[in-house]
Amino acid sequence: MMASKAKNSDLTPVIANAKARHRFTIGQKFEAGIALTGTEVKSIRAGNAQITDSYAKVINGELFLLNTYIAEYEFGGESNHAPQRPRKLLLKRRELDRIQNEIELARKSVVPLKMYFKNALVKCEIAIGTGKNHGDKREDLKKRVADREADQALKKFLKG
Repeated sequence: MMASKAKNSDLTPVIANAKARHRFTIGQKFEAGIALTGTEVKSIRAGNAQITDSYAKVINGELFLLNTYIAEYEFGGESNHAPQRPRKLLLKRRELDRIQNEIELARKSVVPLKMYFKNALVKCEIAIGTGKNHGDKREDLKKRVADREADQALKKFLKG
């Protein structure tokens, strides 16, 4: 008998959108599957993807992830994919309807927060976000600096 290999989830890459929380006020989050080709999955597994400038848009009643860059797979040959093609997000109809209502009625955006592996499948965490203006961004930065200084002062007080 062979011993079963335990998959270590720490080794799978997580592609994060660092600018999403800076540019948007994040609301409700969803986990969506992505329709990908084999070379795209291999490229993501190698960590060669970027979702910083990505967004999702409803086209013909389906949600698509646009402006996502997944580098061509090094050993893909002729069957390689286009790096910035639209990729279909797979959601339940109820979730898709909720997202579509938020986009149309409340004028909000759908932003990808991170892309990761769940078992052998690539998942994308998306959120409904409201764009921040310049003043909101500055206030968030001031709040983060104040919180960090308070934490440092508390640690210093507890040590000494």
